[in-house]
Amino acid sequence: MCSCPRPSDLRRFGPRTSDMASPFDRLQARRLLPRPLFRRRPPLRHLLPCLLASTLWTLALPVSATDPVPGHSLESIRVWVLEHNPELRVLDLEAQAAEARILPAGALPDPSASVGFSGLDPDKPWRTPDAGREVSYALRQRFPLWGKRGLARTVASQDAVALGLDRVTATRDLLADAEAAYARYWHADQAVAVLDRRIVLLRQIEEIAGVRYALGRAAQQDAIRAQVEQTSLQRERIERLAAKQEAVATLNAVLGRRSDAPLTTPDEAPRLFVRSASLAEALDGADAHPAVRSQRARAEAARTNVVLERRNRYPDITVGVGAMQLGNGIESTELMLEVEIPFQQRARRERERESRLLEDAALARMDATLRNVEERGASAWAQWTSARERRGLIENTLLPQADATWQSALASYQVGEVDFGTLLEALNEWQGADLARVDALRDELLGAAAVRAIEGEIR
Repeated sequence: MCSCPRPSDLRRFGPRTSDMASPFDRLQARRLLPRPLFRRRPPLRHLLPCLLASTLWTLALPVSATDPVPGHSLESIRVWVLEHNPELRVLDLEAQAAEARILPAGALPDPSASVGFSGLDPDKPWRTPDAGREVSYALRQRFPLWGKRGLARTVASQDAVALGLDRVTATRDLLADAEAAYARYWHADQAVAVLDRRIVLLRQIEEIAGVRYALGRAAQQDAIRAQVEQTSLQRERIERLAAKQEAVATLNAVLGRRSDAPLTTPDEAPRLFVRSASLAEALDGADAHPAVRSQRARAEAARTNVVLERRNRYPDITVGVGAMQLGNGIESTELMLEVEIPFQQRARRERERESRLLEDAALARMDATLRNVEERGASAWAQWTSARERRGLIENTLLPQADATWQSALASYQVGEVDFGTLLEALNEWQGADLARVDALRDELLGAAAVRAIEGEIR
């Protein structure tokens, strides 16, 4: 008989982990209580959900990785606005809802049916009537006459046209806002790049000033002035970066994205072409602007509603058929004709007056919209042309002159012919002209976006 202790005895009397057991005792316990060779594995049905979730996650990763991020070009911004802007989606649904109201506007009203019981016992009215009691059935249908249904359908159709034109107007405005925000987004990077080049040049002339000071040919104040100028440019750089963040938030808002959503760096400067050769040509199409056409459609709907209210002076008719049942058979049939009595003349006259006032208001709103479109077009044209002329003057005249002044001042300072103030002034004029060129190009793009919104250049 084996004298080895049982596992229960070891658990009861053997040394515990908390006791100061020797390494020999612990080794002996592991020999007497060996670990099982085979552990119980979880069943396969517990692994299937994990495997399925891992497969779905693996399939979803490439899709999320290939989602396009707008910002690399102006076309990507336009496409994103047309496909993802929530305001356009709302207007599209409202336009579809207006189209769905056209058919019901001119439809006949629902008929009415009635059942009447005669000769009921007051004490037991729930009992089935016997042969001496009568049951009458009636079906009535009201018919609007005098073309009222067609006029109501025309009003609904004109309202649907107005809502569709409102969507086109919103599309133009949103695209113009997106183009303007993208121009500001691109401009912020360009302005920061100009400031960075300016800071690098200041560091270089600071080194030159330091060398000349070490040689005793310049004052220490020159290097200090260069450092002060760098600090001022760093402050301006922070302001430009803040303007970039604002442009990013504005652009994401137009795109229908989170304000802090990432944007791709622009590949090149945006290009916005204006097809009109003059302001007069740009304003010639103001009558065809969708905002003006929308108000014109509402004015036509108001005019049609005036005619409809006048037609309401004439009464409608109601036609009905009925049958009378006596016992189990039809005793008689009847045909009914009802005519409305135009008794409430004062209320009808007030409704007609309301429709005429609404027509006048719609016509006045159409004129106001036309003037507003013309004013926006004239302002945008002035901004675009002035910015374009300013940019041309800077690129063709000011920048070459400032560059030549800077090169001459730098060469003269190195040989001691001019002081540091003249060199610093030449640098500020040169790089300031470059920054003014970038600002003028931004203003030109903003003006072009506003002009394109009036012209109707969606794509």
